[in-house]
Amino acid sequence: MRKIKTLIVDDEPLARARIRKLLEGHDDTVVVGECKNGKEALRMIPDYKPDLVFLDIQMPDFTGFDVLSRSGVTNLPFIIFVTAFDQYALKAFDVHAVDYLLKPYDNERFNQALDHARQQ
Repeated sequence: MRKIKTLIVDDEPLARARIRKLLEGHDDTVVVGECKNGKEALRMIPDYKPDLVFLDIQMPDFTGFDVLSRSGVTNLPFIIFVTAFDQYALKAFDVHAVDYLLKPYDNERFNQALDHARQQ
Protein backbone atom coordinates (compact mmCIF):
# COMPACT_ATOMS: atom_id res chain seq x y z
CA MET A 1 0.00 0.00 0.00
CA ARG A 2 1.27 3.44 -0.94
CA LYS A 3 1.88 5.73 2.03
CA ILE A 4 0.58 9.28 2.26
CA LYS A 5 3.64 11.55 2.08
CA THR A 6 3.04 14.21 4.71
CA LEU A 7 4.71 17.57 5.37
CA ILE A 8 4.25 19.43 8.66
CA VAL A 9 4.49 23.24 8.61
CA ASP A 10 4.20 25.10 11.92
CA ASP A 11 6.37 27.70 13.64
CA GLU A 12 5.74 26.09 17.04
CA PRO A 13 8.04 23.11 17.78
CA LEU A 14 5.52 21.54 20.16
CA ALA A 15 2.77 21.74 17.55
CA ARG A 16 5.00 20.00 14.98
CA ALA A 17 5.94 17.33 17.52
CA ARG A 18 2.29 16.67 18.37
CA ILE A 19 1.32 16.19 14.74
CA ARG A 20 4.33 13.94 14.16
CA LYS A 21 3.45 11.86 17.23
CA LEU A 22 -0.18 11.49 16.16
CA LEU A 23 0.86 10.45 12.65
CA GLU A 24 3.12 7.72 14.06
CA GLY A 25 -0.03 5.80 14.95
CA HIS A 26 -1.06 5.58 11.29
CA ASP A 27 0.74 3.02 9.15
CA ASP A 28 -0.47 4.61 5.91
CA THR A 29 1.37 7.92 6.48
CA VAL A 30 5.02 8.91 6.36
CA VAL A 31 6.37 12.31 7.42
CA VAL A 32 8.69 13.46 4.62
CA GLY A 33 9.64 16.74 6.29
CA GLU A 34 8.95 19.47 8.80
CA CYS A 35 9.12 23.22 8.30
CA LYS A 36 9.26 25.90 10.97
CA ASN A 37 8.17 28.72 8.66
CA GLY A 38 6.65 29.56 5.31
CA LYS A 39 9.99 30.06 3.56
CA GLU A 40 11.04 26.50 4.35
CA ALA A 41 7.66 25.24 3.17
CA LEU A 42 8.05 27.05 -0.15
CA ARG A 43 11.32 25.17 -0.68
CA MET A 44 10.12 21.80 0.52
CA ILE A 45 6.72 21.50 -1.16
CA PRO A 46 8.12 21.40 -4.73
CA ASP A 47 11.08 19.22 -3.69
CA TYR A 48 9.28 16.63 -1.55
CA LYS A 49 5.96 16.65 -3.43
CA PRO A 50 3.88 15.74 -0.37
CA ASP A 51 0.39 14.31 -0.75
CA LEU A 52 -0.77 16.07 2.41
CA VAL A 53 0.38 19.18 4.29
CA PHE A 54 -0.55 20.10 7.84
CA LEU A 55 -0.23 23.86 7.49
CA ASP A 56 -0.28 26.50 10.22
CA ILE A 57 -1.88 29.77 9.16
CA GLN A 58 -0.14 32.40 11.31
CA MET A 59 3.63 32.20 11.03
CA PRO A 60 6.24 34.97 11.32
CA ASP A 61 7.23 35.25 7.66
CA PHE A 62 4.37 34.02 5.47
CA THR A 63 0.87 32.92 6.35
CA GLY A 64 -0.29 29.48 5.31
CA PHE A 65 -2.36 31.20 2.62
CA ASP A 66 0.78 32.95 1.33
CA VAL A 67 2.54 29.59 1.13
CA LEU A 68 -0.25 28.19 -1.03
CA SER A 69 -0.43 31.18 -3.35
CA ARG A 70 3.37 31.40 -3.79
CA SER A 71 4.14 27.68 -4.04
CA GLY A 72 4.18 27.63 -7.83
CA VAL A 73 3.03 24.01 -7.73
CA THR A 74 0.35 23.15 -10.27
CA ASN A 75 -0.96 20.13 -8.35
CA LEU A 76 -1.20 21.33 -4.78
CA PRO A 77 -1.16 18.71 -2.05
CA PHE A 78 -4.19 18.21 0.15
CA ILE A 79 -4.15 20.80 2.94
CA ILE A 80 -5.25 20.50 6.54
CA PHE A 81 -4.95 23.89 8.17
CA VAL A 82 -3.91 23.82 11.83
CA THR A 83 -4.42 27.08 13.72
CA ALA A 84 -5.52 28.67 16.96
CA PHE A 85 -7.70 31.18 15.10
CA ASP A 86 -11.21 30.31 13.93
CA GLN A 87 -11.67 33.45 11.81
CA TYR A 88 -9.79 31.86 8.89
CA ALA A 89 -12.10 28.85 8.49
CA LEU A 90 -14.14 30.19 5.56
CA LYS A 91 -11.04 31.36 3.72
CA ALA A 92 -9.45 27.94 4.29
CA PHE A 93 -12.30 26.19 2.54
CA ASP A 94 -12.21 28.80 -0.25
CA VAL A 95 -8.73 27.49 -1.08
CA HIS A 96 -10.08 23.91 -0.98
CA ALA A 97 -8.64 22.80 2.34
CA VAL A 98 -9.50 19.22 3.23
CA ASP A 99 -10.04 20.19 6.86
CA TYR A 100 -9.40 22.84 9.49
CA LEU A 101 -8.04 21.86 12.90
CA LEU A 102 -8.55 24.44 15.61
CA LYS A 103 -5.87 24.31 18.33
CA PRO A 104 -6.09 22.76 20.81
CA TYR A 105 -7.59 19.69 19.13
CA ASP A 106 -7.99 16.21 20.52
CA ASN A 107 -6.84 12.92 18.99
CA GLU A 108 -10.30 12.07 17.72
CA ARG A 109 -10.61 15.36 15.84
CA PHE A 110 -7.12 14.90 14.37
CA ASN A 111 -8.02 11.40 13.17
CA GLN A 112 -11.22 12.74 11.65
CA ALA A 113 -9.25 15.33 9.66
CA LEU A 114 -6.82 12.65 8.50
CA ASP A 115 -9.76 10.49 7.40
CA HIS A 116 -11.07 13.41 5.33
CA ALA A 117 -7.71 13.56 3.55
CA ARG A 118 -7.76 9.80 2.93
CA GLN A 119 -11.17 10.09 1.28
CA GLN A 120 -9.94 12.60 -1.30
